[in-house]
Amino acid sequence: MNIEGFDYQRVPVAGGVTLNAAVAGSGRPIVLLHGFPQTHLMWRHVAADLAADHTVICPDLRGYGASDKPPATDEMTYAKRTMAADVVALARALGHERFALAGHDRGALVAFRAGLDHPGAISHLACLDVLPTLDMWEVMHGRTAAVGFHLYLMAQPPGLPEHMIAAAPDAFFGHFLDLWASDPQVIPDDVRAAYLEASRTAVTSIVADYRASAGIDVAHDQADRDRGDRLTMPVAVLQQDWGAALGFDAAELWRAWAPDLRHATVTCGHFMAEEAPADIAKTLRDLLTR
Repeated sequence: MNIEGFDYQRVPVAGGVTLNAAVAGSGRPIVLLHGFPQTHLMWRHVAADLAADHTVICPDLRGYGASDKPPATDEMTYAKRTMAADVVALARALGHERFALAGHDRGALVAFRAGLDHPGAISHLACLDVLPTLDMWEVMHGRTAAVGFHLYLMAQPPGLPEHMIAAAPDAFFGHFLDLWASDPQVIPDDVRAAYLEASRTAVTSIVADYRASAGIDVAHDQADRDRGDRLTMPVAVLQQDWGAALGFDAAELWRAWAPDLRHATVTCGHFMAEEAPADIAKTLRDLLTR
């Protein structure tokens, strides 16, 4: 399933990995990174809007959708540092040395890492409904951590998580599509089917992505915190108001990483690019004027 009006390319990036990318429009470039358990299709509404006056690039992340899914031979295979390097290499291969970057969920973690590792390449950064990995693990505790049970499941050593999820992939991935949407109609049946098909064929790589976030990604974030590294570009963060429910100030956590921050909470569900695409497009356009 494709985004209407977008051209599709398979672009080699780091380590021989090839990413599937949808590209359309002209003007200042912006790359949009999807979340879990989705593909680049989650951006279909926002991407079409932005393509009116921007070059819009929507890839499937390494390990997801129609992009390559290399085996996790070591902890760096699905480290966000590696996935961020993929995105920078993708943009450069398409002729863009500097670009704006927006990510949702898992894609936001990749975008966050790209902003820290490649500040010369990222002009503006937007992260939707996520906390930086280090902060996420620090604030989740007690019974409230039950909302993130999948984070703990996929953090386990290789074997059991993959076996359990592969035994009922549609039930597992469908659980999040159903639970996290404020209105199930925002993900039509054909799009939902595309998400489930893509996820059931990527169990091993999706688990490896999450496992990295319980290990090497934390180490990378901690090293940046210890050095005092910060995001130097304008940053926009949109989140549901789950910070108040879980007992922390999300804006304060983000501001420690991003001095030039605009943070806002939204009333829609987790899949905000599909639930409130006009609002997301406006947020990104506002960001790009900063």
